This record gives sequence, structure tokens and C-alpha cells, in this order.
Amino acid sequence: MARRPLPRILSNGSAQIARSRELARTAADSATDVLHPLITVTRGLRRLAGAGRRKWAATPKDRRGPLLFLVASVILVVALAPYGPLLAVISLMAAAAWAGRDRASSAPTGPDEAQTGRLKSLYEALVPYFSAAEDPDPLYAHSGDWEKAFSSYDFDDDGRVSRLLIRYPAYFTDGETESRARIEQLLHAKSGRGREYHFDWDEEGNELTVTVLPPLPTDISAQRFVTAPGETVLGFTDPADVQRTLPLTYGDEQRDVPPVVWRTGIRSTEPHLLVVGDPGSGTTTLLRSIAVQALQCGDVVVVEGGGTGEYACMTGREGVLAVECGLAGALASLEWAAHETERRLIAANRARQAGHPPPDDIKNPLWILLDRPSALGHLAAADGRKDPLALLQVPLRHGRAAGVTVVVAEHFDGLELLSDAIRQHTRARVVLGPASSAQLETILGAPPHTTPTRDMPPGRGYARLGTGAVLRLQVPATPDPYDDATSETHRRAVLDLLPERTTPGDTEPPPAEAPHAEPLTAEPLPAEPLPAKAVVAEG
Repeated sequence: MARRPLPRILSNGSAQIARSRELARTAADSATDVLHPLITVTRGLRRLAGAGRRKWAATPKDRRGPLLFLVASVILVVALAPYGPLLAVISLMAAAAWAGRDRASSAPTGPDEAQTGRLKSLYEALVPYFSAAEDPDPLYAHSGDWEKAFSSYDFDDDGRVSRLLIRYPAYFTDGETESRARIEQLLHAKSGRGREYHFDWDEEGNELTVTVLPPLPTDISAQRFVTAPGETVLGFTDPADVQRTLPLTYGDEQRDVPPVVWRTGIRSTEPHLLVVGDPGSGTTTLLRSIAVQALQCGDVVVVEGGGTGEYACMTGREGVLAVECGLAGALASLEWAAHETERRLIAANRARQAGHPPPDDIKNPLWILLDRPSALGHLAAADGRKDPLALLQVPLRHGRAAGVTVVVAEHFDGLELLSDAIRQHTRARVVLGPASSAQLETILGAPPHTTPTRDMPPGRGYARLGTGAVLRLQVPATPDPYDDATSETHRRAVLDLLPERTTPGDTEPPPAEAPHAEPLTAEPLPAEPLPAKAVVAEG
């Protein structure tokens, strides 16, 4: 039987259907373009209505009545105002158009090819440290999936990693300092040198967060800091490490900067400070900053072993008992400081036994600042005299109870010459300038959680108060105002903070013998009490 041919509509129907679909799609696109403003306004009205419903549902029932009254009042005012309804409709349409706009973000999601290459390189570098042959399902393996190990990551404008969250296996020895140091050194080298990284180890969650820290501000000059009595600002650190900020003045501007505050006095757990650094690192600047702050409510004795005259601006000032650069004057000043500490202890003990408050002549804090005392030790040994550092044992041991604070600044090459008393009682430590990880851990007692940079500005380093965390530190600029290299702004800032002169700077004060105090015995005090202030000059 012959086969009948298919009807014409069935033989070429697919082509007609395709053309019909194309015409319908073109008409829909044209209608969408024409009606796009209406669609946007309608979407915005729907979103505004949804927001209104949520606001009404979140309003407590006791406040819905006043809210309805307020809305009705606004509608009445708009209705009675000239052109009020027209303006209200225009405002509503504008708000609906803004709320209904397309909010799709065109920003690319995920890293680009170069960033992916950096992440793969980091992953491959961590494989030997975060893998084990006995692991049946290793998280780190060569040519493995780096996306499982790196949960979160951010890049800076140069395409380098600025923040990275790393997951590591539970069997990694993250509790050992050596294991952590190897990982930190590797990440520092692979992520880009010349930047300072902060490493936050979450041992419970087996995660390591690597963050690039911004540089600390170096334009902070000496000024009056808003602190309580007994508080001294050593410098400034990162906002995440402290829970306090200080208002600082930058010309005509003011900013809040997180400080490193050192607390001294009777209730202090770290009454004495040791500062270590190379020449030019800012140790003298820090001691000068401490002296300027201490002169606000205390007395200061300065012993400079270097003999460079960095503290000449303090000579003859109110509250400055002595500024000594020679061996004889330093010995006399430190011997007087030891006797003064004993006298304060005896006076305070007798006042407590009698039920009286402490005498006024022992309430004023006494600060003993020593810059490079090891140089004086060499001179004393060559001259056959007593080591000046041996006279610090009494102020260091009993200084907290007597209101005496000792600050020692020394270079790295002179640390071995410091006495055991200084090492034992200076539990607040500061290291300035470039230093290796081993040196930082030896002096501070714990390694920092950041990688130090190769080039560090003056006054930049680390601080640790007692058993606290190791903090980054930037010392405020407090240069010698008599130095020719000091700018006029910094010179005027330091001179304005210094107290008035009580002795003319161009005259030499008369030589005086060091005051003498009774030893720590039960014998009565002398009839005439020792003066609270004395100027000791080299004889």
C-alpha cells in the first residue's frame, strides 16, 4: 500500500514554531524595555509594603495606637497642604523606584588566575609540614584541593594575600614553639616579605589566621596624655590588642589611638622597666618620654652612662633632682636613692604602726632613670670603685612599697653586664629596633605573634608587661630639643612639656654631698628628716 505524504503544516511546522518563538521573545524583550520603569516601581512598592509589614509586626502592641495616630496626622497634613497629594505621590514613586532598583553586584566572585596561583603555591609549601604518611584522608597532599584547607582569604590591591584562614590537621604539634615558628617563617616568606604579619593560632579549632598588619603611626609627637596617676604611656599599638584609646592631637586634628599603658605604684605588679635596643633604635627617646610624664607628679634622677648630653634639657628643672653623666656623680646619686628608699620604708612602716596616714614627704613618686649604666660599670672597674649597678638592689627590691620606680635602658651588647637584681625585678620589658626571634624571646620571655620587618623606624619595637601578651610598640617622638637635627615643631613640643627652671641653665649648682638615711633598723629617725628633693652634682 502506498504511503500518503505528510500534510504541509507538519512537514515545515518546526520552522514556523521556531520563528514564532523568536517573534514572541523579541516582543517580550521590547515590552520589558518599555515597561522597565513600571516593573521597577512595582517591585519597589512591594518591597516597601513588606518593610512596612515587618515594622508593624515588630512594633509592640502598646505603641501601635500612637503610631497609627502619627500616620493619620501626617496623611491629614499632606492632604490639606497645597499640592500635598501630588508631592506625596511623587515622593512615593521616587522611593519605590530607589527601593526596586536592581541590586545585583557585578563584582567577580572568587580569586583570579594570579591569586589562585598564589594560594596553590602556599598550599604546596605547607604539605610537608601538615601531612603524615599514616593519614588515610590527608587534608594536605601534593596536587590536592587547596580550597578545603583555605576557608577564607582576602587580597590587597597588589594581588598579595592580606588575610588567610588556614585549616590544619589535629595531629599537628601546634603547642610547640618550634613547630609554630617554622610555619610562621614559611608563610612570611611565601606571602611576601617587607610586611608584618599577625598569627592567631586557634588550637581548639585547628585553625590559623594570618593577617597583614598596617604600619603603626610614626607621626605621634610628645604631648599631654590623658592618664590617671601612676599610669605612663610607653607608646602605641594595634587597636585589637588593647581595650582603650587616648585622644591625641595632630595639629588641628584629633584622633583616638590605642596606647600601651604601664602602671606603677604600690599596687603595680611590674614596678620597674627594662628597655633594650641598638644605638639609634629609640631607647633614649623612650626614657626622655617617661621622664617628661613622670615630672608631672614626681621627682626624677637621671644617670646617663653614654655621656652624650641627651638629657641636658632637664638640668635645673622643677622636680629634676639630678642629671649625672660622670662616675662620681652617678655613684653619689644612686647611693642617695638607696638611702632615700630606706627612709621611705621606715617612715611608712612607723606611720602604719601608729595608725596614721603616710607622711607627705614620701607620697611623691621617685623615678630613677639609667641610660646605658654598663658604661659606668667599666669606668668603676678601671678606677677601682664600687659598681653603680650594685646600688640599685635596694630601690629594685623595695621600690614598689616606697614609691620608687627604676627604669634601665641598655644596648644588646651590654646585657651581660647587668646585675641579677635588674634581671629579676624588671618584669616590664621593651625591645626597640631590629632583633631576631631568639633575642625577643630571651628578653621578653615569650615570642611575639608577629613577624618583625627588616627596616624599622626609630622607636619601633615590642613591649611586654609582666606575663601579658607581647604587643607591637611605637614610641612617641620625644627628641632632644637642643639637637640641631630636631625640627622646630618637636623642639617646641618637648620644651612646652618640661617644667620651669629652678636653677639657671648656664650656672653650675653648688656641689652637695649625698643625703644620708638610717639603715633598715628599729632605731629612731634622725631629728631632722631628709629632704624630699636634692640636687647631686659631681664632685
